[in-house]
Amino acid sequence: MNRLFEVRDLRKEYGGIMALDLPSLDIERGELVALVGRNGSGKSTLLRMLAFLEEPSSGTLSYFGGREPRQEITLLLQAPYLLKCSVFQNVTLGLRLRRDRDDLPARYEEAMKAAGFADPQAMAGRFSSQLSGGERQRIALASRIILKPKVLLLDEPTAHVDAASERMILATVKSCLDAGTTVICATHDRQLFQDFPSVREVELKRG
Repeated sequence: MNRLFEVRDLRKEYGGIMALDLPSLDIERGELVALVGRNGSGKSTLLRMLAFLEEPSSGTLSYFGGREPRQEITLLLQAPYLLKCSVFQNVTLGLRLRRDRDDLPARYEEAMKAAGFADPQAMAGRFSSQLSGGERQRIALASRIILKPKVLLLDEPTAHVDAASERMILATVKSCLDAGTTVICATHDRQLFQDFPSVREVELKRG
């Protein structure tokens, strides 16, 4: 079975206001799916629900990945929060929380290179306050991909970065897809993945 997510009549309300109304959506393993739509159409809400961080008001969301979904799915927010500690500590935090401490330096280096950093060791001791916006976004991305997720959820990952950082983020997304990761990205930019060989666009409508 290649289906990873199955959505049926999914709705989310906040204080009686409909934030998401999605009749049907199936997502296959290894897909790149771009969620598009106007502000308020529910893109970020859907991502949080796909990450199992929020419960639906009604409808069903099924995941067929295998283990507990939150062990296999990771979400990168539009404005990710970094702890006031070193880059190394930020990138390896998820592994340490899982008590998975084997070979952390090598896994840190692999994830940082995948996120476009040519010299991860030069970044290891820097603190979040010393980083540019593009560097912060890519370090937050490295902290997700070091977990080797089955599903990578991205919320406007290139919205506030320069052109060079955007290219590196997109290269990281391609590497994840090549490794078999399913990538679901909310974006306002319909041209973001124009150079990718296969992307499925899903347009969300305002409720």
